[in-house]
Amino acid sequence: MIPRQVLDRRNLLLAGLLALSLALPLLSGQNHYLLTLLVLLLVFIIYSSAWNFLTFSGQGSLGHAAFLGIGGYTASLSVVRLGVPPLPALFLGGLFSAVVGTLIGLTCVRLREWFLAMVTFGFAVIIQTLVVSQLAPLTGGWDGYAVPKIVPSTVPGSLLVEYYFVLSVTVAVLVLFALILRSRVGLALAAIRENEVEARAAGIDPVPFKLFAFALSAFVSGIAGGLEIFHFGYITPEIFGIELSFWPVIYSITGGLGTLSGPVVGTIVVTILWDGLGMFGLSYARFVIIGILLVLTIIFLPRGLVSLPSALGKRARTGK
Repeated sequence: MIPRQVLDRRNLLLAGLLALSLALPLLSGQNHYLLTLLVLLLVFIIYSSAWNFLTFSGQGSLGHAAFLGIGGYTASLSVVRLGVPPLPALFLGGLFSAVVGTLIGLTCVRLREWFLAMVTFGFAVIIQTLVVSQLAPLTGGWDGYAVPKIVPSTVPGSLLVEYYFVLSVTVAVLVLFALILRSRVGLALAAIRENEVEARAAGIDPVPFKLFAFALSAFVSGIAGGLEIFHFGYITPEIFGIELSFWPVIYSITGGLGTLSGPVVGTIVVTILWDGLGMFGLSYARFVIIGILLVLTIIFLPRGLVSLPSALGKRARTGK
């Protein structure tokens, strides 16, 4: 008999999306535009899932682009300046982001979520300024520099190979988060998020758990940053941009904050809407429409789009 947990509606949704992800590139005839869109979609699913994981510990960040950029620059500099192969460089990018995230966490772990969010926002601005000024001889300033692709274009079907590699990383990240959240660590994070005072009274020290959440979130964000720059083959300080700090917030809230599937669904829905509106020639109007979607979601579906089926089912049963 299949365990009931496996038949959970959200698990089935993720399983269905995984099956679709495996088949879609082949069904579309390896369309270059679609593959490029899917690779970036997966990168942002990794990134938004990392940001969302931090919220499980009751912490918030408005400057997560700092870890995205640190991972990207560390990985690319390791390849370009030190000759490290892309795969180990990708890991180094995540590792250095985790180290920086831990240092920030050590200084801010006792701050409440919105104060911490503002500190991380300021940190992202500081890092970007350093990259384009003091570190310009190393980073190329605003011009940036070229980076080798993670799958060389000389490899047959390189974009398809890259897609399945990024898909594998995405699945690994989601499984890792799922395992942690179902473990004793996950229970401790939930207790801290719900009531830190009561968690302390129950013998849970919030500091190491918050640091762990911050470090792992920064590590995975750094991996996402490395994947992004290895896909584009170029890096500039725009990777620290304010909008890149806000996208994971929008994705997670739209999909379902504090759920494993929320960032996945939110990233897919918002990306399709964003690109679809762009095809109709809309530019600034897209921001307005995405903003309206976000406001409507918060008002009518505070648990995000993943709660829509259960909300509709409840309405059908009660007639309200």
